[in-house]
Amino acid sequence: MTSQKPTNGSSPFSEDGLAYKREAPHRLKVQLKAFDSVGNKPRVFVNRSLRLDKIKYYGFDMDYTLAVYKSPEYECLNFNQVVKRMVDIGYPEDLLKFEYDPSFPVRGLWFDRTFGNLLKVDPYGNILVCVHGFHFMSAAEISELYPNKFIQAQPNDDRIYVLNTLFNLPETYLLACLIDYLTNSPESVVEKTGVRIGDVFMSYISIHNDVRAAIDWVHIKGSMKQETVDNMDKYVVKEPKIPMLLHRMREAGAKVFLVTNSDYWYTEKVMTYLFDYPHGPTDDSPWRPWKSYFDAIIVDARKPLFFGEGTPLRKVDCETGKLALGSYIGRMQPNTVYCGGNSELLSEIMGAKGKDVLYVGDHIFGDILKSKKSHGWRTFLVVPELAQELHVWTDKQDLFSRLQNFDHLLADVYRELDSRHKEIPDISSLQKAIKEVTHEMDMSYGMMGSLFRSGSRQTYFANQVIRFADLYATSFINLMYYPFSYFFRAPHVLMPHESTVSHDTKFEPESPMATRARPWESNMATRGRSWSVEPDISSPRGRLTQAATLPCVDGHKIRPMLPRQITHTHDEDDDSEESLPSEEDTMDPASAEATQVAEK
Repeated sequence: MTSQKPTNGSSPFSEDGLAYKREAPHRLKVQLKAFDSVGNKPRVFVNRSLRLDKIKYYGFDMDYTLAVYKSPEYECLNFNQVVKRMVDIGYPEDLLKFEYDPSFPVRGLWFDRTFGNLLKVDPYGNILVCVHGFHFMSAAEISELYPNKFIQAQPNDDRIYVLNTLFNLPETYLLACLIDYLTNSPESVVEKTGVRIGDVFMSYISIHNDVRAAIDWVHIKGSMKQETVDNMDKYVVKEPKIPMLLHRMREAGAKVFLVTNSDYWYTEKVMTYLFDYPHGPTDDSPWRPWKSYFDAIIVDARKPLFFGEGTPLRKVDCETGKLALGSYIGRMQPNTVYCGGNSELLSEIMGAKGKDVLYVGDHIFGDILKSKKSHGWRTFLVVPELAQELHVWTDKQDLFSRLQNFDHLLADVYRELDSRHKEIPDISSLQKAIKEVTHEMDMSYGMMGSLFRSGSRQTYFANQVIRFADLYATSFINLMYYPFSYFFRAPHVLMPHESTVSHDTKFEPESPMATRARPWESNMATRGRSWSVEPDISSPRGRLTQAATLPCVDGHKIRPMLPRQITHTHDEDDDSEESLPSEEDTMDPASAEATQVAEK
């Protein structure tokens, strides 16, 4: 089956079809700082409550966590090296004219390997944005390929590839470049699942496989790491607060460990650079080697495999980089580096238990999801893009205000109408205005819109952050601005019937089924253990005092009693031993005796 080549206004080529420099739309230029500042206060944002005084172990990833790579310089380096590798394996030399455009990609997109489309989806698989090459598809075009504008990622199905990491940004843009180049080539015939050029058919699956292979080659066998090491100042952010924060964590009694997928050679170079200061954690303390800030160091961890069966744990010779024979089973030694292993073994050796650990990383799957699901570790997600997200949220507040105003106008249109009215109000101009303002708001973030939403709808990435990251921030350095006794309390998650209804509004139940509160127990939840209305003392079930629990018949309780202790989980960090004492524990002897008689 063939189709017309996409026509999206002007061609992305120059007239000779070679020059591939694209004109990017307006994009806010935001200097990514080490922390996001809201009200001049560096912030850590909370999905589930967490008390820092309960954290006994802090674990860190290295790439994009301890070592933050400069954007877009590092993405450009990655992009250019992968393009060169693609040309080396046989792709047209025209690809060398590609230039990385940071305004296009965003994390969390899905790549549909069957149809070659980049998809921005909500948590349920509903398609919010669909791009083929550089062509942003209309609703009708999307519906033709995806019935109901919906796609579901099936287990053990490799059709969908999720571009979740910061390392995926150059890959996202390269996929768009390649598909746009091939589908617009004069000699190509565009088919549903690929492109035919003469006697050669290139499926979108094969194109993606080639890109993945080129990326792996660049990172494993290419000069990517050497180029980074040779130009640290150009590509790596050197954060002077790292030594101080790690030192304070250990001073507070916690242990600190590093688990990275990078090999020992590269880890040694990067970490040495990050800790290369003339002094130690404070200006008046002597210099210390980077290894002295950690209680355990693991390289070549192979996450997410590390959070499952893992690999043998082996000791690294820091002089030669060679691995010792056999699996290491002893205790972690200071200033020593290990290779491989798994999280269960690490926890056993260090004596760590589940919620004692706060693991900090940037990879929503490899770091956050797996560590939480496998061992119940508490999680801190590093989201460098949050700086720009917050900038747009605050700088473009007039757009959000206009959208709220449109909602009020829309409500006013229907305010006096009910099911008796036959006329249909004309809201077309209002709908158009809402769409235009929403689009302007989306474009303030970049071509793909916000990392976390499209209009009023959350993205798949946002849902992953909410589900698996207990805390998140632009940088883990933000922890420096909180005491180690701090209680990160999650805000209430409101449903529409709660967020849109004021507490000043009074709703009276219209039927007995509308309430599950017992009239004579309604005050009990708020007043502790007192009845609001004294039960009938002439009842054959026995005399009940104000402090009594429940009436009984022949020694059997006839219905459940209201819990006397705090039994419902309200916060992630609630502990059973922190429950309030029971009613009987606080009763005077006479009331306690009356209660026992009533229960008998």
